[in-house]
Amino acid sequence: MEIRFDGKRALVTGAASGIGRGIATELAKCGAQVVALDLLKDQLDKLKEEIPSIETIAVNLNDWKATEEAVKSACPIDLLVNNAGQGEILSLMEVTEANYNKIFNVNIKAVINVTRVFIQDLLRRDSPGAIVNVSSQASLAALPNHTLYCSSKAAVDGFTRAVAMDFGPKKIRINNVNPTVVMTELGRRFWSDPALSQPMLAKIPLGRFGEISDVVAAVLFLLSDQASLVSGICFPVDGGFLAC
Repeated sequence: MEIRFDGKRALVTGAASGIGRGIATELAKCGAQVVALDLLKDQLDKLKEEIPSIETIAVNLNDWKATEEAVKSACPIDLLVNNAGQGEILSLMEVTEANYNKIFNVNIKAVINVTRVFIQDLLRRDSPGAIVNVSSQASLAALPNHTLYCSSKAAVDGFTRAVAMDFGPKKIRINNVNPTVVMTELGRRFWSDPALSQPMLAKIPLGRFGEISDVVAAVLFLLSDQASLVSGICFPVDGGFLAC
């Protein structure tokens, strides 16, 4: 199955590193004109050096108005990947308002804001479009001391279903990928301790954590015309974690 995005413009948030960088890079290889959005300008500059065709925008997703203007400046856009995310391991008794704002401002508030501006552009042009939100297995199964993260990703899942219903008649598709632990640079550092990794691995029938390429492949499929009848779903990329 060959997936191509020639003639399409794609916006990827959180594109400077990790899964977002992998998605942006592969979209460009598949012919899309990619706009990479992130807070980290130095990392965006490195991505631009690697793939000069990629456009970059540095913006803080916590800033509603600045984000709105940044997305408007990138339009017209045909494909959107809401990848940027925040996570902290905290028990409920450790949660503060600052923790809440840090996670929810990026994980769901920014997703709503970016998606809203993107769909406004599609409606103005009477154009179809596709969105993929990077959610998590944590939206569908509780993880210890992930109260804020689990609830923020569950909000993403609910938002995705609502948008799929409201804008499907306009030929706008929206889906989630829900990965397990992914071996980004941060993931490798955090999960290198066997005391942490082994209990989690024991719950994954395929016996391994995800690689960036696993998530990228799922995202590209859901963005592509190969998934033209797929909308409003959560697509686990979890090695069977949620089946147990």
